[in-house]
Amino acid sequence: MDLLKQLLDFVLHLEHHLGDLINFCGPWTYVVLFAIIFAETGLVVMPFLPGDSLLFALGALAASQKLDLFWLLALLSIAAILGDTVNYWIGAKLGPRIFRGENVRFLNKKHLDYTHEFFEKYGGKTIILARFMPIVRTFAPFVAGMGRMTYRRFMIYNVVGGLVWIFLFLICGYKFAELPFVKENFPLVILGIIAVSLIPPVIEFIREFRKTLAAKQV
Repeated sequence: MDLLKQLLDFVLHLEHHLGDLINFCGPWTYVVLFAIIFAETGLVVMPFLPGDSLLFALGALAASQKLDLFWLLALLSIAAILGDTVNYWIGAKLGPRIFRGENVRFLNKKHLDYTHEFFEKYGGKTIILARFMPIVRTFAPFVAGMGRMTYRRFMIYNVVGGLVWIFLFLICGYKFAELPFVKENFPLVILGIIAVSLIPPVIEFIREFRKTLAAKQV
């Protein structure tokens, strides 16, 4: 319960926590942010890290001159693309073990199955679409590597998806942060971004739940 409260406090006051990080780390803030984006996209054990909301908040801080937008765009784009690339190769190495039915301790089987179903539906475009979906964002490149997607094809989707994701949310945060409504209701805006990003997984969950009910009734 305490952990949940701390997480909620972090999300609702994201701009203040980031401000504290900037004051504490100074120029090293960019290194920390690079590591966060890299870990969320590159390590399957880190699907809980903030993504869309973090990028929007960073764009807002850039608008207030606390961070440099150019360095954010450049460094975080590299982190996002590099993270997916590393995740792809981890999936390629662990894939044979998973196909043999071996348990991999740090993997959540449900998340893996859900991402695999997403691939079945959307194909390679999943690498781009997943950038905007929590959890799937972290597991998609892993599943691509596990399923032996052609590396060249993967990298095209990886670069396009990474650039669109980083640029979209950073620039939106930069452009809209100074609007009176956003300034006065920043925590609500952040929650709204999180809520919108959760819509696709919720829809898929409802569809699967209905399928399960229908199968039981047959």
